[in-house]
Amino acid sequence: MTQKFGLSVALATPFDSNGNIAIEAMIEQARRSLAAGCSSVTLFGTTGEGSSIGTRERERVLASMLDSGIAAKQIIVGVLVDAAEDAAMQAGHALSKGARNILLAPPSYFKNVSDDGVFQWFSAVFAIMGDKARDIIVYNIPSVTMVPLSVSLIGRLRAAFPNVVTGVKDSSGDWPYTEALLKTHGDLVILVGDERHLAKGVRLGGQGAISGMANFVPREVKLMAEEGKDDSRIEDFVAELLKFPVTAAVKTMVTHLTSDEIWLAVRPPLVSISDEGQAQLALAFDTLFRSKAA
Repeated sequence: MTQKFGLSVALATPFDSNGNIAIEAMIEQARRSLAAGCSSVTLFGTTGEGSSIGTRERERVLASMLDSGIAAKQIIVGVLVDAAEDAAMQAGHALSKGARNILLAPPSYFKNVSDDGVFQWFSAVFAIMGDKARDIIVYNIPSVTMVPLSVSLIGRLRAAFPNVVTGVKDSSGDWPYTEALLKTHGDLVILVGDERHLAKGVRLGGQGAISGMANFVPREVKLMAEEGKDDSRIEDFVAELLKFPVTAAVKTMVTHLTSDEIWLAVRPPLVSISDEGQAQLALAFDTLFRSKAA
């Protein structure tokens, strides 16, 4: 592989007072992230509230991003749906517009499903996509989906779809699993979603990250994702973020750094963080990054 994946910002999605996507603010955040060193932007992931954004909205946002001059090769699209047909349609559309990758989560409505069942679901998605299927990063985030992607299941997918499944984003936060993934599937692009494990994962062969924290500390996360450099401030701040619902917390921090309160809104069923919580996060951030930073 000629070039590492690097750092992709798991772009937050801003909403206006009517609950509609504020596309101009979203484009501006994408531009800021790329200018700060992110190699790509990931739209509609977990941080981007992708499961709350409909197909037509996705198509409008992607078209606007491309029209704004952001290159298709700098865009990754998250697909977080349960029906194989919906997953194939959303992924196929993004890839047809030149998207770099698809971040594809397993279906999550049914719990306690078998590896066989999950394998068959991915197989159905790829069958519907046909020759459009390429550059799929499968998404392991069992704290949200309750559907873990085992190391052996990833091996089955890689063997069955060698030209389609090219990577894994591991947001399990389970270091022994991450370590096993890196050792067993080093031929895949392994992305470490938990910033507390990112630097050591990269030192073991991980190729980077799709990171929510890159929305507000992109330069710091980039050093972890591309050079494997430890940063205790990042690890400490993740602990602060996890005291709150993470997506709303990330958006609170974007508001703190941009002074634009449009970022505070989240879509139901999520709710925004209280004023007290916002102040707590801002203080923790300033203490770590503004008093100690050079």
